[in-house]
Amino acid sequence: MELFGIAIQQLYLYILIIAGIASLLYVLISDMAEGIGELSPFLDPAVILAFVTFTSATAYIGELLTSLTSWSILIMAVVIAIVLDFLLYFFVLVPLRSAEVSLAYTDESLTGLVGRVIVPIPVDGFGEILIETVNGNLAKRAVGYENEAIEYGKEVLLIEVENGTFFVKEYEPFRFK
Repeated sequence: MELFGIAIQQLYLYILIIAGIASLLYVLISDMAEGIGELSPFLDPAVILAFVTFTSATAYIGELLTSLTSWSILIMAVVIAIVLDFLLYFFVLVPLRSAEVSLAYTDESLTGLVGRVIVPIPVDGFGEILIETVNGNLAKRAVGYENEAIEYGKEVLLIEVENGTFFVKEYEPFRFK
């Protein structure tokens, strides 16, 4: 069978190559096209490109290896592509989107957390605190917020940060009676 003067098998191969190149380009510029997929999962470029790639690859292999009619191969390829696209979307793309974007943090993002003094903080001097986060334990330089001394082992609230030094105040948790 021919379509547009090209053998259908060759057309599937051309579509597969073009979809592969488009998928590679999408990986490189996906940050710019990120908002498109938010409207509907069916408009997501990754899903559309995967569908076209799966369809053309399955149809090409079907034309090479079977003696079925071109229409039955195309229908079979579309059904297989829908199933593979569904699996790709729900078992790869959705978990990737809900994964933590980064484990990076800034000192400013740590303000408001509670830490523990590991090197006593003297009056008008520096000590060290340990902050436990989901990223791990962080040891940071600290001074008393009102230049007060804070003993080893005390819990402190991180009030603000300036030039990598945390200003802390002894933490007094609110207790309901």
